[in-house]
Amino acid sequence: MENKQGIRTKMFDNFSSGSGKFLRPIRHLLSKSSDEAMADSISESVLEDYYIPNYILVAGSEATNASHIPACPVIVFINSRSGGQLGGELLVSYRSLLNENQVFDLGEKAPDKVLHELYANLEKLRQAGDILAAEILKKLRIIVAGGDGTAGWLLGVVSDLKLSHPPPIATVPLGTGNNLPFAFGWGKKNPSTDRQSVLSFMEQVKNAKEMKIDSWHILMRMRIPKQGPCDPIAPLELPHSLHAFDRVSEKDTLNVEGCHTFRGGFWNYFSMGMDAQVSYAFHSERKLHPEKFQNQLVNQSTYLKLAGTQGSFASLSQPSSQSRNIAQLAKVKIMKKQGVWEDLDIPRSIRSIVCLNLPSFSGGLDPWGKPLRKKIRESGLTPPYVDDGLIEIVGFRDAWHGLVLLAPNGHGTRLAQANRICFEFQKGAADHTFMRIDGEPWKQPLPVDDDNVVVEISHLGQVSMLAVPGCRSKSINDLSPASFPDEETDSVEDEYDEDGEEQRKFGAADTFKIPDEIDIAHLS
Repeated sequence: MENKQGIRTKMFDNFSSGSGKFLRPIRHLLSKSSDEAMADSISESVLEDYYIPNYILVAGSEATNASHIPACPVIVFINSRSGGQLGGELLVSYRSLLNENQVFDLGEKAPDKVLHELYANLEKLRQAGDILAAEILKKLRIIVAGGDGTAGWLLGVVSDLKLSHPPPIATVPLGTGNNLPFAFGWGKKNPSTDRQSVLSFMEQVKNAKEMKIDSWHILMRMRIPKQGPCDPIAPLELPHSLHAFDRVSEKDTLNVEGCHTFRGGFWNYFSMGMDAQVSYAFHSERKLHPEKFQNQLVNQSTYLKLAGTQGSFASLSQPSSQSRNIAQLAKVKIMKKQGVWEDLDIPRSIRSIVCLNLPSFSGGLDPWGKPLRKKIRESGLTPPYVDDGLIEIVGFRDAWHGLVLLAPNGHGTRLAQANRICFEFQKGAADHTFMRIDGEPWKQPLPVDDDNVVVEISHLGQVSMLAVPGCRSKSINDLSPASFPDEETDSVEDEYDEDGEEQRKFGAADTFKIPDEIDIAHLS
C-alpha cells in the first residue's frame, strides 16, 4: 500500500496535458489530522512554484512532460539536530509540502554529493534539449536550516563545486547566534515549524533578491616547533570547530618547507582575543553537557554567564595572558592596495579584534556601526558593504567596551578597512590565544622559542546569498543616502584616543568541507 508521500509524488509528477494543473489524488480518502487538513487547503498552484519532479532530481528516472515551469525551484538542506527538536520538525514539514527528494537531512547525506549529482543531471538534460532542466538551472535556490556553522558549510560547498550557475542561498535560523540569517533579513529567532510557516518562508525566498557577498581566505602558517605543538586545538580537542581549515599537502603550492600550513575560508568574521575565549568555553560546555543546550534562550543566557566568568568582565579582576592586549601578542599589517603592506597601529588598550565582513556579530550586534559622513571624509573610511572587497577591522578595549554595542549607534574602535590583513605573533608574549571564524572557536598555541605563527586573511571571491528587501547588509551596487548617516545621528562612542595612539586569491578548493568523522550536531 502506497504511503502518503507516494501519493503526493504521483500528484506532482503527473500533469494534465496543456492545463499545467496537477491531477488531484483522492486525498479525501485519507484520514487527516487538523494540520494535514490545513496543508490540503494550500493551493496546489502555489506549491507548483517550488516543486521539482523526480526525473530532474534522480538520474535515470522516467521523464515526465511538465507543462509548468516552477517560479522558484528549491533544494532544502536541514541540520535535523539543530535547534533542539526544531530541525527534525522542519524536515517533516518541508517533506510534506515538496517532493521528498528535494529535502535532505544533513545528518544522512552530504550536500556536496547531492549538488554534484543534481547539477550533473541538470546539465545532461539541458544539453538534450530539456526546457524544464534549463529553467531550473537558472532559477534554482537553496534553503539551508541550521546554525551559522551549517550555513557556512553550504556556502563552502557551493564555492568549492564551482558550478556553472551557482544557486543563491537562504538561511533558516536554527542556531544560537544566527548572524548569517540576521544579516540578510531572515531573523535570528528560531522559526515556527508548521507547514503554513514553512510555506510563508518559501514565499519570502521566492521574493528575495540575490546579493553577492565577499568570501575570505585564511592562511595560518607556523614553523615546526622545536618543542610543543602549534596545531589548532578545538574544544575538547575535537576539530568540528575547525571545519573551514585543512592542513595543506606537501605538494600544495602554499606549503613551505619546515612549516605547518593550514588554510580555509569564512564569510562573516574572524576574531581573536576575549570574545573567542568566551565562545571556546561555550562550545566546551555544550560538548560536555549537550542536554543543557536544547533551547535558544537558555543557550544565550549561558553564553552571557560565560562572558562574565571567562571573558571581558573577568579581565578586570583576574588579569591573565588572555587579557593581554593585541599589540603585545602580534604585529599587525594591512594591505589597502595590491602589493602595498603597511603597519596597523593597534592601541595598547585593545584586547580583542574582529575582522568583519557582514554587519552581524555575536547575535546581531554591529561592531563597525555606521560612520558619519564627516568621519568618512576625514578618515578615508567607507560604509561597510558586503561586496566591496574590503574587510572592516574593529577593536575592543575592556569589559565595558562591548556594552556600547547594545546602545543605538554603538560601535567598537574602528581600526581600518583592508583587502588583506596579516598577524605575526610575537614569541614569548603568551603561550596561547583564542581565535574564532564564523562562530567556530579554537585555542591557538603560540611560539615559545624562535618559532612563529602567522595568520593572513585575504579576499578570495564572492558567493550569492538571498536577502530580504530592507535587510541590514548593503551592496556597493545599492547606494543610497541611508548608507551615510547624517551628522545628527552621531554614534554613542566617538573614535577612541588613548595617549595619541588611536588615530587574492590563494585557492581554497576542498577546504570548506566538514570531515566525514565530524558530528554535525555540534555545529553552532
